[in-house]
Amino acid sequence: MQVTLELPDQAARQWGATPEAAGRQMLEDAAIERYREGRLSQRQVGGLLGLDYWQTETLLSQRGVPLNYSPADLDADSAALDKILAPS
Repeated sequence: MQVTLELPDQAARQWGATPEAAGRQMLEDAAIERYREGRLSQRQVGGLLGLDYWQTETLLSQRGVPLNYSPADLDADSAALDKILAPS
């Protein structure tokens, strides 16, 4: 899907010096906001932005976005690890 926005030049420059840079910055901002809201996963953010796991992790960290990782996620990961490490 392609979305086109018309903004006054002065407003658009707040996102970037060129239309391409502004578009990229707006896409990053939208993806990060959806991640903060819990509507996108880290993997989905990376997919939207063409980033691998570590690049996405770095971007979120640079933007001061905390990891969406709940106590329930920790419990599930701990149980999975216990299963993997259990003696056969």
